[in-house]
Amino acid sequence: MAAPVFRRIFSLSNSIPKKFEVSVRTKSFYKHNLNGMDSAKLADVKLNPASLYTALDAIDVNYFCGVPDSLLKDFCAFVTDNAPQENHVITANEGNAVGLAAGYHLATGKSAMVYLQNSGLGNMVNPLMSLAAPKVYSIPMLLLVGWRGEPGVKDEPQHVTQGLITNDMLESMRIPYEELPSDETQLMDILERSRKHMQDKKSPFCLLVRSKTFTPYKLTQNKIKLPLTREYALQRVVDLLSESDIIVSTTGMLSRELFEYRVNTGKGHEREFLTVGSMGHASSIALGIALQKPERQIVCLDGDGAALMHLGSMATVGQSNSTNFKHILFNNGAHDSVGGQPTEARNFDSFSFSKIAIGSGYKKTYVATTEEELKHGMKELMMADGPVLLEIRTSTGSRSNLGRPTRTTIENKEDFMDFISQY
Repeated sequence: MAAPVFRRIFSLSNSIPKKFEVSVRTKSFYKHNLNGMDSAKLADVKLNPASLYTALDAIDVNYFCGVPDSLLKDFCAFVTDNAPQENHVITANEGNAVGLAAGYHLATGKSAMVYLQNSGLGNMVNPLMSLAAPKVYSIPMLLLVGWRGEPGVKDEPQHVTQGLITNDMLESMRIPYEELPSDETQLMDILERSRKHMQDKKSPFCLLVRSKTFTPYKLTQNKIKLPLTREYALQRVVDLLSESDIIVSTTGMLSRELFEYRVNTGKGHEREFLTVGSMGHASSIALGIALQKPERQIVCLDGDGAALMHLGSMATVGQSNSTNFKHILFNNGAHDSVGGQPTEARNFDSFSFSKIAIGSGYKKTYVATTEEELKHGMKELMMADGPVLLEIRTSTGSRSNLGRPTRTTIENKEDFMDFISQY
């Protein structure tokens, strides 16, 4: 089998049960590879983002692209602040990053680093298998993957589900991987193995990043400052909706803010579907409901990073002629949930969701930056035939003490379905 490729990383031998094999991989790495450090000391060891950045440059990896992740936020922030602008691109989705890394390699002969959360592996499968794979175009790149939901670490259900199969996905794609150590003495050894693999095999290599690997690094890039915060704007929007309106809210902080607002106002949670995972698909979920419930008004509460991730869905919505589809997009120009790294949508002078929506077939679009504009835009939106879009531009940032939903995803689904069926 492909033993030489996976040597020292994981075995594909059928003689070792997969469950045991994974256990050996994750546990023996820390037990044997960190110079005898005990677990208590290991827990205190952190990797400075600057050290990884410098070490990558030493193996000639100095081009970065990808989608930010909460486990990688300190490193992503360092790259955003310190990499030359021409050497760093925050892509709309992870598949785009693979394509960008491929183009970089074709033009330079060098390997790029592609960073992402493990949930983004799904967006990468096609270009990894049909573009970068050794038997296709054989394109090397170094994947840096935040391991949300890693076994034994408490996390949200969507992350736990993904975390359990992360190793299996990489193995199925025949991508060798190692865990990024927080101890800097081991860093160069692992990076040298990755460099040798990319040089010899001309294919992707992956570094898995556990929770709390990096020392803190605060992004210094200027934040967008506008009259409205997302949370305040969201509350005003919800107040202006009718009791029978069906809400689908996007991934991240917005859904958490919506859940908490319902708690604080003594309202239930049955009116909204919280899209806790599947980033970028809230509008498609909302459209699926709208087409089946034409007598009800469907409101999609979206975000700029999520909308960009699967921007093509706007074409589907626009061409649906769904008169009951109301799209409200909160644009703070940042991946707020995973560190505040910028999105392309922050460039208000050169990027326009409204023009994209109109070009896709939306009937009307509105933009609001003040509370008065928000109220006016909501009034127009609710009276207009859809599909229609209201973009609300807000300041970057959220409350540090923002809670998480306390009801399970299954409870949310069942209550939501019951609410839809009542009218």
